Amino acid sequence: MDGALAAQMGEAVAEKVLRYRRDRSGWKICQEGNGVSVSWRPSVEFPGNLYRGEGIVNGPPEKVWDCIKPLAGSLREQWDENVSHFEVIQSITNTLCVTRTATPSAAMKLISPRDFVDVALVKKYEDGTISSNATNVEHPSCPPKPGYVRGFNHPCGCFCEPVPGEPDKTNLVTFFQTDLSGYLPRSVVDSFFPRSMAGFYANLQKAVTKL
Repeated sequence: MDGALAAQMGEAVAEKVLRYRRDRSGWKICQEGNGVSVSWRPSVEFPGNLYRGEGIVNGPPEKVWDCIKPLAGSLREQWDENVSHFEVIQSITNTLCVTRTATPSAAMKLISPRDFVDVALVKKYEDGTISSNATNVEHPSCPPKPGYVRGFNHPCGCFCEPVPGEPDKTNLVTFFQTDLSGYLPRSVVDSFFPRSMAGFYANLQKAVTKL
């Protein structure tokens, strides 16, 4: 993939995800518990929902980041039950790459294995926040694979934010906006995401604690 195009896509996605972070309007809480709140609002990108998760993770931002970064060396497939395989297909710079993420079957096998190909950009902000920003892309070396339904991530990402005065805590804000494709009842999709996001925070906390 052309590096300049990937960089342009990455910056555009980062701007969108930062807007999601700053815009407090229209969110409806759909799940709360264990210090994590998940809310949603209709997506403007596709006929589905944009989900937002927020919670404190006990661990410094660098440790949390090591577990979730969308770069080579990510620990994601070791702890995230919704990720069976993660690979970098093309590394463009040390903060920009194209990735493939495979997910196992879910929702009592109503959702079959999926895979997602994304351009991912990492950004660092002056206050110490680190963010990942991703969206779907087609890549010549990664056509659809047998055994997987190709899904599409619309602009999504996360923010690992330092907590002032609490160096061993991280405020993690996540945005998921995923078209799972295939013929899935809307009710299955709508109940899957809030549950899986709550599980994401719980499993991430365990992984950070072990580091």
